[in-house]
Amino acid sequence: MSCCKNVEMFLFPYDILRLKNSLRVDSVTFLNKYVNIVRGNNPYFPSLMMKLVDDDTKACPFLSEKGCLVYQDRPSSCRTYPLERAVDRNPDIKGTYEYYFLTDHPYCLGHNESKIFTAQKWVRNQQIDTFNVMNDLWAEIESIFLSNPWKGEGSGGPKQQLAFMVCYNIDAFRSFADEHCLQDMFRLEKGWKKRMQTDDAELLKFGFQWLKLFLTGRSNLVPR
Repeated sequence: MSCCKNVEMFLFPYDILRLKNSLRVDSVTFLNKYVNIVRGNNPYFPSLMMKLVDDDTKACPFLSEKGCLVYQDRPSSCRTYPLERAVDRNPDIKGTYEYYFLTDHPYCLGHNESKIFTAQKWVRNQQIDTFNVMNDLWAEIESIFLSNPWKGEGSGGPKQQLAFMVCYNIDAFRSFADEHCLQDMFRLEKGWKKRMQTDDAELLKFGFQWLKLFLTGRSNLVPR
């Protein structure tokens, strides 16, 4: 289990959602207990990292003697390992293209296994597709953050706090959306609106689109 110790594990919005639901805790409890807010590659928006156990092992908090306690809902980086994913979003090329690179860490005993996977088979075997879809939606939002849409109000201002809530505190966003009747402001497919009532992932998709509209004035949402 060396790959689960002393690692810098960044967490994306869908990772947070899956983990907090797996543990049956609310978003704030999960963020306070298991997450460090750090300065990542985006200078205009904070990144989240897994808070490791505070001892010599520096292990993932979900690592036990029997293995991973949240295996079915483990984060994207754990699920994809030993592959690393890159996506080409060249605006001159229609669509996007993904690439996978194989890491080679000596502590990963999986390299010694006789069974061989193609990258495509590994993605299916580890059920990575849903995570990739959600992470691609998140990448669109992060690219907006890179443009510093809250210039003038400074770090941690009202717009940035709202963006942080939408991306990482789905429970607070659900209350916010209900209080302000956000879904009623747009022409939404009836089935999608119904799924949002109980499915946090569907609400997160809506939140991403609403955040794009709020910050740029453009999104796939059609006002009533």
